[in-house]
Amino acid sequence: MIHHRDYHNREEARSEIFDYIELFYNRQRLHQSLGYQTPIGYEKMKGVA
Repeated sequence: MIHHRDYHNREEARSEIFDYIELFYNRQRLHQSLGYQTPIGYEKMKGVA
């Protein structure tokens, strides 16, 4: 159980955990190492994107 969610099978858990990591954790949350910016915001600031 992750974030108070029960999964019916391993594939459902894998898919939702992957989406959480790729779509929220890595892209939207603020990262201390990036000066508390999102990775996308940091790339825009640095002109990388």
